[in-house]
Amino acid sequence: MTTSTPLVDPRVIALAHYAGRALLERVLARHGATFQQSVTLRLAAVADGPVDRDGLVDGVVGALKIDAAEAHSVVDELIDAQLLTPQEPSTLRITDAGRELYDSASAATAPITARIYADIPKEDLAAAGRVLTLIAGRANAELAAMADATDATQ
Repeated sequence: MTTSTPLVDPRVIALAHYAGRALLERVLARHGATFQQSVTLRLAAVADGPVDRDGLVDGVVGALKIDAAEAHSVVDELIDAQLLTPQEPSTLRITDAGRELYDSASAATAPITARIYADIPKEDLAAAGRVLTLIAGRANAELAAMADATDATQ
């Protein structure tokens, strides 16, 4: 009996996502951070300077597909933990402690990521990247259409 390689479908994508997320969450737990906090902190860490709070919240909403109130709550958690700090009334910047958390969690996950992706041909990674980007774009368009339909009925 032979096994065939499965086609990419929602289940295969979900299994890969949740396996990777479980690894990340274990690393983050050692640092006292959640997945949502790490996504939010990353957006602030890769910015070229202070970030607009509403822009940061929009980025979190887009990345995690959560509502703005929940994203604001995650931002507040990071402020309370002194990982982000208000700069001006509507801007935030990552603190030294936030940068340290981001850098140490990134350093801890880098060798895991390297092992996971080891020996996968670049062509396969490029093809997977193209397909997953297309799927994400279509799913985001469906989400937007659903939101528009919900707004129209209210």
